[in-house]
This record gives sequence, C-alpha cells and structure tokens, in this order.
Amino acid sequence: MVDHTDSPDSAQHDCDHDDASCVVPINDVIRGTIASFSGKWKLEILWLLGKRVHRFNELRRALPGITQHVLTSQLRELERDGMVLRTLYPQVPPRVEYALTDKARALRPVFREIFAWARKTRSTPET
Repeated sequence: MVDHTDSPDSAQHDCDHDDASCVVPINDVIRGTIASFSGKWKLEILWLLGKRVHRFNELRRALPGITQHVLTSQLRELERDGMVLRTLYPQVPPRVEYALTDKARALRPVFREIFAWARKTRSTPET
C-alpha cells in the first residue's frame, strides 16, 4: 500500500483510477488554492479582468446581481491572494482600476481547458 502523507509531494500526485490506496490528503497548499477561488463571483471577476482592465462600476454592471459590498469583498480577497492588481489614480474623483496579475494570467490555459470541457459536455446528452 502506498503511503501518501501530507507533504508537498502529495499535492502533485495524480490518481487516474478509483484505487483506495490512491487517496491523497488535502494539504494546506490545496486548501489554500481552493480558497483562492471560493466565492460565487471570483471566477467571473477573473474572467472579465482577463479580457481587459476594468473600473469598479464596470465590473458591477457586468455582473448583474452582485452587490457593491460583495464585489468589494471579492476584489479585496483576490488582491490579497495576488490575483488582482488594484491601481488608484489620485484625481478628483478618484479613479480605481482592476487588472489581473501575472499570477492570475498564468491561469489562462486552465480557463481555456475548463471552457472547452464545458462546451463539450453541455453539447452532448448524458449517457
């Protein structure tokens, strides 16, 4: 039986089968990564910012149903996690722009694969 401990290497172990010996514990790296994307709006915010730089109200208009408080909170968390760059321009009235960081831009291939999977699985009936 293989011993998968809560080490950095365990986060890199992939199992392509349902073997009970292939259980990989969720370690702090995985847990932190999942937390970076938790929240109803974070992935949509990242998608929009992947298209171009946005101001706060542009994001709010592009996300029907999001409140100002929730958008502010989600943006702060994304900024804290190094995914979003907030730039404040000292003018009257103040102008704030949000952009993806290099760290978040590195996720583009992942997003492409997710959307390719979504197109494929939504276009075919379940068997």
